[in-house]
Amino acid sequence: MLKGKTVVLGVTGSIAAYKIANLTSMLVKLHCDVHVIMTKNATNFINPITFETLTSHKTLIDTFDRNFNYNIEHVSLAKKADVVLVAPASANVIGKIANGIADDMLTTTVMACKCKKIISPAMNTNMFENPIVQDNLDKLKNYGYEIIEPDTGLLACMDVGAGKMPSEQTLLDYILKEIRFEKDMQGLKVMVTAGATREAIDPVRYITNHSTGKMGYAIANIASLRGADVTLVSGPTSIEKPRFVSVIDVVSAEDMYNAVTENAYEMDIIIKAAAVADYTPAEVATEKIKKMGGDSSIPLVRTKDILEHLGRNRREGQFLCGFSMETENMLENSKKKLDKKNIQMIVANNLKVQGAGFGVDTNVVTIITKDGVKELPVMSKEDVAVEILDEINSFIQ
Repeated sequence: MLKGKTVVLGVTGSIAAYKIANLTSMLVKLHCDVHVIMTKNATNFINPITFETLTSHKTLIDTFDRNFNYNIEHVSLAKKADVVLVAPASANVIGKIANGIADDMLTTTVMACKCKKIISPAMNTNMFENPIVQDNLDKLKNYGYEIIEPDTGLLACMDVGAGKMPSEQTLLDYILKEIRFEKDMQGLKVMVTAGATREAIDPVRYITNHSTGKMGYAIANIASLRGADVTLVSGPTSIEKPRFVSVIDVVSAEDMYNAVTENAYEMDIIIKAAAVADYTPAEVATEKIKKMGGDSSIPLVRTKDILEHLGRNRREGQFLCGFSMETENMLENSKKKLDKKNIQMIVANNLKVQGAGFGVDTNVVTIITKDGVKELPVMSKEDVAVEILDEINSFIQ
């Protein structure tokens, strides 16, 4: 995933330094070239040998250490880096970097880097909230540094408050946002719908389907990593929200219809991956039937068709993509939807095919446009998302 990419990790004196060993391992498993620079204080919390074992590179500490290969001294390493993450970042190092002080290997390398630099503060709550520290963080933001806000919780000093370094996965997400993909969707506004909707029958029961939202969430996440400004309209789901995506939570098909149509005009791309319930209970009709002494089963009416509305009201230059889940005549039925709904793309799959459908991490889809049909093999939903966005990009670029 990150083959050919170089990440420089700066580790300062904080108890949270132990987390960076796991982050280093996660990056190496993604085939990333990782170099670690430590302050002298950091070596009191974790041994440099740990990072050397994980990265197969010497951990740099002393600016004037002559026992290393010349081609990874601070200037060369700075030129090689695709992104620099300082985590945990102490108040001392934040103050140095913000004010142009470069008196050790870490601050010297950061000063020499022209790539994106990310800072993850970790310290006691009182230190973090100190106006001087906050001023220094604001100064770094003005210089183009990205600041990862610390978590709030129980700190090592047993105080409770802001200052806790986020999880390794959070740190990895920020790195991936910067270097995983080329930003070929920069400047585009993308809306994705995902998950199932729920139509209430009464305060206890509802109509829904088996959609987990995994496919739509994967599309939204990959689009954001490629630079798009992404809005995710999500039905109820148990999966974690994508980190760099604006999320609108909805419950019913009517909620989703309203959320999509209210924001549709400003979007460049709309991808309807949600499995919306086709029917909604008609409570009023039910009550009438009950009063007449007839069958009290819940009558159903069709929900509003989001894609049909979007197709009728599509503005010039807007790209619409829908999903089609079929159990038979997949191509024929999906092509009919493409024309009927006036959209440019249908992503179709057959629920009977192994590896496709709801509740699994893989999918088997066929991308259908007026220009042709592209069948994809079994692959992860994340890889399917990449293929779908590649295909859309080929139309709009």
